[in-house]
Amino acid sequence: MSRFGGYRWKHKPPDSDSKVATGHKNQSDMILQYKASVIDKCKVATEHNLSCVALATRYTEPVIIQRSKEQTEKYYREHVRSVDASSHLLSNDKNHSIRIDQLFSPDCDGNKPKTVILSGDSGRGKSFTLQKIMLDWATGELYSEIFDVMFLFKCEELKCIFEEMSLFELLSWSCSLTSNEISQILELTPEKVLILIDGIDEYVSHPPSHSMLVLTNPSDRARPMDILRSVLKGILLPESFMLVTTRSVAADAVMNLLKGPQRFTEIVGFSERGVQEYFQKFFQDKKLFRKTYERVKINESLLTACSVPLLCWMVCFCLKKHFTDDDHVIRELKTNTSIYVHFVSTLLEHHDQSQSVLTMLRSLGQRAEEGVKKREGLFVEKSVTATGLDPATNVFLYKDSLKRNNRQVPVFKFMHLSFQEFFTALYYVLLDKEESWGKVTELLNSMKLKGIINRPSPERRSNPIPSVVMFLCGLLNEKASSSLFEMIKWTVPQIIKLKTNLQESLLTVRRQHGCELFALRCLFELQDEKVVRRALGDWVSMNLHNVSLRSTDCWVLLYCLQCCPHVRYLNLMYCDLTAEKLKILQPALCMCKIMRLSVEHLSEVEDLIQILGESKILRELKVQEDENSAESPRWSLNLSIIRGDVLLSLSSSEKNPSFPAVLNITLTCPQSEISSTDWSLFLQRLSKTGKVAEDSSALDEHVSLLLSSCLQLGLKMLDLKLVSLNRSWASGIICLVQTCTSLQQLK
Repeated sequence: MSRFGGYRWKHKPPDSDSKVATGHKNQSDMILQYKASVIDKCKVATEHNLSCVALATRYTEPVIIQRSKEQTEKYYREHVRSVDASSHLLSNDKNHSIRIDQLFSPDCDGNKPKTVILSGDSGRGKSFTLQKIMLDWATGELYSEIFDVMFLFKCEELKCIFEEMSLFELLSWSCSLTSNEISQILELTPEKVLILIDGIDEYVSHPPSHSMLVLTNPSDRARPMDILRSVLKGILLPESFMLVTTRSVAADAVMNLLKGPQRFTEIVGFSERGVQEYFQKFFQDKKLFRKTYERVKINESLLTACSVPLLCWMVCFCLKKHFTDDDHVIRELKTNTSIYVHFVSTLLEHHDQSQSVLTMLRSLGQRAEEGVKKREGLFVEKSVTATGLDPATNVFLYKDSLKRNNRQVPVFKFMHLSFQEFFTALYYVLLDKEESWGKVTELLNSMKLKGIINRPSPERRSNPIPSVVMFLCGLLNEKASSSLFEMIKWTVPQIIKLKTNLQESLLTVRRQHGCELFALRCLFELQDEKVVRRALGDWVSMNLHNVSLRSTDCWVLLYCLQCCPHVRYLNLMYCDLTAEKLKILQPALCMCKIMRLSVEHLSEVEDLIQILGESKILRELKVQEDENSAESPRWSLNLSIIRGDVLLSLSSSEKNPSFPAVLNITLTCPQSEISSTDWSLFLQRLSKTGKVAEDSSALDEHVSLLLSSCLQLGLKMLDLKLVSLNRSWASGIICLVQTCTSLQQLK
């Protein structure tokens, strides 16, 4: 058998050397022609059926985080329960940002990943990134020395193909190469093949007929999704490399499929600089760019929303169409739903008047709902026209083609999967009272009965129902939906009843499944303070432990905490908090009585300590450095306020930190002194205590500076636990005793 199925040729065929030489020549010509077809196909980015732009002129690289091995292993333990797939992870000590040209770089041990998993929420730019990788490879700018050939598959298309084919025919189906050409290329250099698979989540939602079938021979014929399984596991094309994108990283059916070694990465969207770069590329005109970007920058929550590439494009589109009234538009864009509403309203201004807008939106919603229920994203023309839509003129549907039985069949899809979810929610709101009420009740019951909410939160990303519920909440926000409903002269007759039903459902979800973040996101979209206060009326605590919070989630949490000031306990341990995210949350955090959180570096809470020191409510704060941090020793901080005094304890979490170091420092000082202390400097000096060598001349100065920081606090009590009480520490402590007149107790 050939190595396509995991086995090499046992004997060298006659004249194989000459055949290989000829093969290389032919292979080179074939690949050059293939690259030309890839360039032709990928060089243009069709912006959701509205315009075509050169991909190179619009693409803005998103932030991609490579997760540490420790954090990913923890994730596998909690969410992937059937096998220990984490044993195939590459070593990586620390989370860090990487570029797309580093996805297949060796780890610190020199090992390369066979499979790179690129996860990310909807709209973060996963598909766009794969298109850019294909284009850059074809033009020789990326991976040309590592990979001879690349194949790109979209799972939403594969699951629509029911005809049986061989592995070579499947690869040929996705590109311009013939089956024979592909067979020749793979026989010569199978280890220089990269397969890109977009939307591996679709594998989970696909009917389970493929689940048990395993193919070992590349000539065996089967349905594409059956072939895909054997490729993913490395049974077919074992020497090839893979890059897969997914909304969800928690599905057993996916993660246990993938061959190793694996590298886990996450696409988180644009940085603030990336948002600025995107605006600049979109508007091109310098004056218009400066005008719009500066106004968006002032609106911090909107700027954060623009970190999601899809939302950034929609905001830019709306501002460009309404550049004479962009201040009004910016003020209205407060939630995700409001961005979709303004975008849809903007497109409807140019709607074909042969059909009423209301009728068209209902038809669009009906088609969207059927797709959501059946987990379908591609529709044949007959199913579109059956709902009364004209696919040729509808700006919300994007025309594509699908190869079936060696011919191209026209298919249609929504400009993005999230629009299918949005129009489903809109459909429920635009129905008559009784029908609307029945649809929404069915939706909410489905969400509970199918157990979608009590699954690990990342798995919910691949299910459309929670997104439909959130959009539904957003559409019941009168301010957000007014521009659309005024255009179609529609009022929601059952809005009060729907809000009440949603509120009760969210409370049930939260009580039964502990799903705080989902409930908070829905309430944020609703933007009704009375409803939020009623919904959160009995919440005295919020436990978001181990839930990764985006910056957008921090705005959600801030809004809900400000609407519900009686929440006294807040747990934000292992939520991927950064200094920027804490800055968003600060106005609400000082209203909590007991708080627990983790950060990568303790210095990130410096501002928080000062602000909380002035709080009249805070009584206890616990902070620890993330256990996946590469720093050693790692630190934890406990702060409590008792009768006007602050008890602050900082402890090393390492049993054997680098010598010499502080194991623990505990101090007491007046609460009034907290806000006047430079905590940044103090925490930086403390973190360096394990890095200054014992015989270093800098040690005396370092110890002196660290202890002198305590002088500013009006120190009452100091308890130090050291690895070694050497001369430097002894001198520093004696000096502190002599100069700190407020000190009452030293240990």
